[in-house]
Amino acid sequence: MRFTATVVPVQEILPWREFYRREMNCQIVHDSLHARAGWTESYLLKVEDTAVGYGALAIGGPWRGTKTLFEFYLTPELRHQSFDIFEAFSDTAKITAFEVQTNDVLPTLILHAWCPHATSEKIVFHDQLTTTLPANGAIFRQSTPNDLERTFKHHREPIGDWLLEVDGNIAATGGLLYHYNKPYGDIYMEVAAPFRRRGFGSYLVQELKRVCREGGIIPCARCSPENLASRKTIQKAGLAPCAHILVGKLSPPLRTD
Repeated sequence: MRFTATVVPVQEILPWREFYRREMNCQIVHDSLHARAGWTESYLLKVEDTAVGYGALAIGGPWRGTKTLFEFYLTPELRHQSFDIFEAFSDTAKITAFEVQTNDVLPTLILHAWCPHATSEKIVFHDQLTTTLPANGAIFRQSTPNDLERTFKHHREPIGDWLLEVDGNIAATGGLLYHYNKPYGDIYMEVAAPFRRRGFGSYLVQELKRVCREGGIIPCARCSPENLASRKTIQKAGLAPCAHILVGKLSPPLRTD
C-alpha cells in the first residue's frame, strides 16, 4: 500500500480536526496554534488516493526553527497501520521533535517509539471534585483599574482579573484563559509571598472554578512538574492530573519492515 503526506492549507484538515476534538473530549492545550498565521504546517495523510487523517507541525513562535509534531490523527480503521503511515509522514515532513499531550493516545504511542527520551514539560489538570475550602478572611472579587497600582510584583503569572483581598491588602490574583478548545478554560493565579502557605491559593482556584462553571466553562489548569507548591495548591482545590505534555527530539526513524 502507498502512504503519502501532502502539505495543505489548514482549512483542508478542519473536518478531520472536528473528529479529533470529539474523540479527545478534553482540554487540548495547543488547539489555538492552528489559528495563528505561520505557526503551523498541515499535512493531509492518504492511503493510496483515500484521505485517512492529518498531521500538524508547530513551526512558528516558540517552535521556530523546528518541525515539532503536536497532532497526528488517523481514522480508527487505519490505526493498525499508524507506524507505517507515520514513517511516510515523517520522511516527507522532516519532523525534528515532538510535543504531545499524553491523553492523546495515538501520537503518544508514536512518541514513545520515535522519541524514547521524552520528558514532561507540563502537567495538565481537569476538574474532579467540588470543594468547600474556607476563605480565612479573604474577600474574592474582580479587580479594578485602581488595584493595579497596589498589586504585588508578579514573577510567574500575569496579573489576573480576579483577586483576593486580606485586611485591605491584595494577597493573590488570578484569571482564566479562553484560547483553548471550547468549552474549556485554563485557570492561572499567583499568591504574594507574605500570604503563601495559608490556603489562599487553593481558595482562589476554587472560586475561579466557580466563575468558570457559572459562565458555562469547564475549568482546567497546568503547571510545571517541578513546581510542587502549585501542584498541591491546584489539587487541593479539586483539580486532578489528567495528562502530561511530553517533549523531545525525534530519534532516527524506527523502521517496521
